[in-house]
Amino acid sequence: MTAARRIPSETKPGRTGAGANRLRIVGGLWRSRIVRFPDAAGLRPTPDRVRETLFNWLGQRLTGLACVDLFAGSGALGFEARSRGAARVVLVERDRRVCEQLRRTAAELEPGDGLEVVNADALAWLALPGERYDVAFVDPPYASGLAAPAMAALEGRLNPGARVYVEAPASAEPPSFAWRRLREGAAGAVKFALYEFAGPAGGKPPQESDP
Repeated sequence: MTAARRIPSETKPGRTGAGANRLRIVGGLWRSRIVRFPDAAGLRPTPDRVRETLFNWLGQRLTGLACVDLFAGSGALGFEARSRGAARVVLVERDRRVCEQLRRTAAELEPGDGLEVVNADALAWLALPGERYDVAFVDPPYASGLAAPAMAALEGRLNPGARVYVEAPASAEPPSFAWRRLREGAAGAVKFALYEFAGPAGGKPPQESDP
């Protein structure tokens, strides 16, 4: 069973006024620090209220965990995770200019060796052999249709029991029986959910009992 939560009033596209192209880290070591980001097609950072909800779901502290922020954009989710104690965070972003800003922000925050920015297409990067993660953030450009393919591609890069946050205009269907939806919510037109990945052994459909 999943628990749904609707976040009122704050929608993802808003980026005007004094706070344009900037956001604040909600919690942890870098709480209230400002993160800046450039204008780029499809780049709409996860609002503060949704991030607060997400990290309440995750349990606030991510101490010792390895995290990957796909389609990183502003880096809001990845920087938030590192701020809250994640041992390793990889931010994957295809846009070179956005990637350069992520690296500048990382240098300003001084995260040590635990944060890496990768300039790559997320799906192509996931297809490569590499490390596995305990937490993944999947927040592709709005209406891109990339959430479901990213979840499928993640299966080979997650540890058993990993939790995956997915944000998209519509609820994403899990790619296999290895996934379980834990929580879900909405903010304006955006749906978001937290999943648990059981691992390869959990990817088989439940067996019917013998008559």
